[in-house]
Amino acid sequence: MRGYGKVSIGVLAASTLAMGAMGAGSWHPRMIAGHRPVTVTLMTWQSAHTNQLILNAMKPLEKKYPWIHVKNIPTPSSDYYQKLDTMFTAHDLPDLFWSGNEHEQNWGAQKLLYNWTTYAKNPGVPWFSLKKYAPDAVINWRVRGQLYGLPTMMNTYGYYYNANLFKAAHLPLPKPGWTYAQFYHDAQVLTQKAGTKVARYGVITPNNSVFFMGQYAESAGGVPFENRIAAPTQVTAAKQLIVGTSLMVKAIRNGWVAPPTYTVSNSTAVFATGKVPMMGGGQWLTTSILQDGPKFKWGWAPQPIVKRNVQPYDAVGIASPSNLANPRAVWLVLSYLDTHGLGTMLGEHPVASPAYVPAATAYFNTLKRDHEASVGGSVKYELTAPLKAPDKFLSTWASNADNVITAEWNNILLGKVPTYKGVNHMVYGIKQAIKTAPPS
Repeated sequence: MRGYGKVSIGVLAASTLAMGAMGAGSWHPRMIAGHRPVTVTLMTWQSAHTNQLILNAMKPLEKKYPWIHVKNIPTPSSDYYQKLDTMFTAHDLPDLFWSGNEHEQNWGAQKLLYNWTTYAKNPGVPWFSLKKYAPDAVINWRVRGQLYGLPTMMNTYGYYYNANLFKAAHLPLPKPGWTYAQFYHDAQVLTQKAGTKVARYGVITPNNSVFFMGQYAESAGGVPFENRIAAPTQVTAAKQLIVGTSLMVKAIRNGWVAPPTYTVSNSTAVFATGKVPMMGGGQWLTTSILQDGPKFKWGWAPQPIVKRNVQPYDAVGIASPSNLANPRAVWLVLSYLDTHGLGTMLGEHPVASPAYVPAATAYFNTLKRDHEASVGGSVKYELTAPLKAPDKFLSTWASNADNVITAEWNNILLGKVPTYKGVNHMVYGIKQAIKTAPPS
């Protein structure tokens, strides 16, 4: 809860601008601590404020290695990937850029990204170890065994709840390990109707994509929706997936859960004003809710389960173009950013837990300081879940398969087609998309 390759302009510019320190006619670059100065450029989809926090967090590295300077390349977050596509085409990429797992998989398969496998195995710095990442984080960033980037942050998903409304309805508060049976029961009790019309949904913006229904299926003892998270080759409409989807269809039909046609310009504001009991969403919405300052007690619980603890997997990360000019300098920045810099930044702006486990301390401490222990506890519960289910396709055929889902899934949720027939027809369409996709 975002990468084609080239030599960074920042690196070339740094070498050029460093000329002449010994005199205007000198052809020898200025040396700093025995090294030629290098500017390592970085581009993210974060806000200007967050990017500055990242640069501030990199100051200790720049002090240790004074010949390295980290520079942010501003870019609008609204069309981040369009910007990246343009930079790929122009061979004008920064040294490091934010990337979603699905993009890293595609670009890595095309060998458009720098292969960090050797550096990751032999980091040459005391602060980095592949063994210290969250479960499943690194393995799902590999492409044919090669590491074309590093996971930076782990997104988790669940439900924000209005504790006052739960108390008024005499319902126990949601917590890690709560079940789908409890979820639907609470949604029904908390729904208000005026005649046959819904005056207040029990849940808005529910986490009810087919991927979450796949999580339901696996939790209920069925086979996963995808045979593996990264580079899947098969999808399955298990009977448990049909059951889970049928329950969601029923909840939408009865008005307990908002339908996919429900729209609102700012769901966190609606929740923060106390108008709804539950709101589905990722942990990153916590900062917005804190800023809105609700006048009631609230919390956040992870995705419900059926029997087994299966939770969503969603990692974002950072990658580099394939032909870096100064990979050693970029590695120093990348490894420090992932293990220390982001930990510092996320301690000040807690949008997600770092994928590098030791770096997560500041993030959880900040949530505890802000009295949001339920968020911290739920994030830990999800990250350490023994079984993970993907929340998107990490494959070269993803776009074609997503088109199938877009065309059919909402009609299934709205009950416009029988659930069993609709799900199986959609899965058949995805299988055809897999067959016709180019090899990865």
